[in-house]
Amino acid sequence: MRSNLVILTGAGVSAESGVPTFRATDGLWEGHRVEEVATPEGFAANQALVQDFYNKRRALLPTAQPNAAHRALAELAARWDGDFLLVTQNVDDLHDRAHAEIKAAPGFRLIHMHGELLRARCTVTGRVCDWTGDLDPYHESHFDPDGWLRPHIVWFGETPLELERIYAALERCDLFVSIGTSGAVWPASGFVREAALAGARTVEINLEPSLGAEMFDDGVYGPATEAVPAFAQSL
Repeated sequence: MRSNLVILTGAGVSAESGVPTFRATDGLWEGHRVEEVATPEGFAANQALVQDFYNKRRALLPTAQPNAAHRALAELAARWDGDFLLVTQNVDDLHDRAHAEIKAAPGFRLIHMHGELLRARCTVTGRVCDWTGDLDPYHESHFDPDGWLRPHIVWFGETPLELERIYAALERCDLFVSIGTSGAVWPASGFVREAALAGARTVEINLEPSLGAEMFDDGVYGPATEAVPAFAQSL
């Protein structure tokens, strides 16, 4: 029987690849207040600071490589008999690279719900383009002369991407797996409830129980590079 699978991943799946999780226990992102570098208001107040912050994050990406957790999910997608949706809160490209190495199943889809570091967005038209280099302060948009290019990142106060597709998949999924996420950021923290209402089995894979661990049917705890391959193999 075909089964529909929805997987949510967070910073914990990329941490072992050396990708910074941004927000530390003191609430700062690489030494900056969230309001300064992760809100539309922060961008309007100091474009130079915000562009420099994401330029540095973008420049680090080539030094990070997909780890065993990314590869295990790519291999799972390649053999999955049913719809497979991978939703990631991460803005890195490690899932993309892992799946590019392995031929994914026809039903596989990947959604970066919080945007992507390697893309830029026009402030006027909303159009998006690939972008691997630096963005200058007040970087003129080639889509509209009155616009600027900004990081294609969903900041606080903005709506995550492709929520309609995500909720549609959750409504018909048979298995929902949350990997490496704290369960503190809405709306992703509510996905487990949506899946449970649809009758899906729900599983959390994390270094330690998340804030919403009690909402899951099962929990698997340990480093992502160990726990994810083992769980994927069990399916």
